[in-house]
Amino acid sequence: MTDLEDIRRRIAELQLEHRGLDAMIEAIGQQTRFDELQLRRLKKRKLQIKDSITLLQMQLVPDQPA
Repeated sequence: MTDLEDIRRRIAELQLEHRGLDAMIEAIGQQTRFDELQLRRLKKRKLQIKDSITLLQMQLVPDQPA
């Protein structure tokens, strides 16, 4: 596998995890009583994943000459 393929595979894995967290956050938010700390942790993890995806996607774009 090439580096680009590894990056694309990792992006796909992170996107899947991101969607899963989104579904969990939505489900918890629908409950009348929920653990606020757990919800905050899930949201924080979701943001970390989004940042990781962005950084990996930037690695796929070739550098532009100045």
